[in-house]
Amino acid sequence: MIEPHFIATKTLCLQYQIEISFVDALHQMGLLQIEIREQKQYIHHDQIGTLEKIIRLHNELDLNLEGIDVVFNLLEKEKTLRNELNALKNKLRIYEKE
Repeated sequence: MIEPHFIATKTLCLQYQIEISFVDALHQMGLLQIEIREQKQYIHHDQIGTLEKIIRLHNELDLNLEGIDVVFNLLEKEKTLRNELNALKNKLRIYEKE
């Protein structure tokens, strides 16, 4: 029996009107994690937001999978830099109080 926080990829493909091959390609590129249980593919519910972002980038901006990969890599780098900047600001505050 599958855990309740996993959703079948077939169900998601029907809901979002996308092809299963699109989800498979996203998985092969490392943009989406797929669990295989009982010979069926499932996506964790935490990944639904990522899937929705990818679908919007693909449909609304007409980006191909490589373009989507670039966007996600840039977003990840931006997040890392933002965290690093916040850490540096916190260190700077320590010296400003002295």
